[in-house]
This record gives sequence, C-alpha cells and structure tokens, in this order.
Amino acid sequence: MTAPDQYASVRYIVNDVQAAIAFYTTHLGFTLNIHAAPAFADVVRGPLRLLLSGPASSGARATPEDAATAGRNRIHLVVEDLDAEIARLRGASLPFRSDVVTGPGGRQILLADPDGNLVELFQPARRPEAPKPATS
Repeated sequence: MTAPDQYASVRYIVNDVQAAIAFYTTHLGFTLNIHAAPAFADVVRGPLRLLLSGPASSGARATPEDAATAGRNRIHLVVEDLDAEIARLRGASLPFRSDVVTGPGGRQILLADPDGNLVELFQPARRPEAPKPATS
C-alpha cells in the first residue's frame, strides 16, 4: 500500500457520502481509508486518495455557491481492458457521460459518480516493441 505522505489527493464534493463510498469501492476498486459519517470519507486506489466531502464537511462549506456543481475536471483511472470495464459497469446500470473516444494515446470513456463527478476510464494504446539490437 502507498504511504500516506505519497498520496495524490483529489477532493470531490458529494451530496451523499455513503453513496459515494459504495460507488467507488464497489465499482472502481477503491478501498475505504477514513469514514467520518456523514460529513466525510476518503477512499484510496494506489497512490490516489479521493476525498469525498459531504455537505457538512469543511471542504464543501468552503466551496463558493457558484462552483458547487460537478465540473469538467475528472480523475483518470487506467484500465487494462476498456471494453470489459464498460460491459461490467453497464451491467451495474452505471451512467456513462460519453461514448468511447479513441486517440493516439489510447481509448477513453467518461463515467459519472452519484453526484455527477466525472471518472475517466482510460486504456493506453499498445506501443510497438522496440527492435532488438543485432548480436554478433
């Protein structure tokens, strides 16, 4: 597990901390780290610490009213098989916010958490192997 001082933390403002915990731990492989119900929780996946701040949390109270809705920012999760992840998450009736987009770096799709915060699922493009040096 990653040491606490090595996490990259992102705060998402949520309306229902318990629903957010369930979403991230059930569907996206996060583990619950701290749960201070009902105001706050944090969930961890690798070096990412996602701070889930409910309406009663200091993080949410510090947010200006005109910036209180989910925005265009998103966390970026790398997956090995995007098509399999899409099928699994559609099977759980989770809401996708885009179609699959393919670019030179790989393929991606956007998923929404229960409060509309975006999660990008990304499968990197396969890179051709470098030629092996000739041996004599």
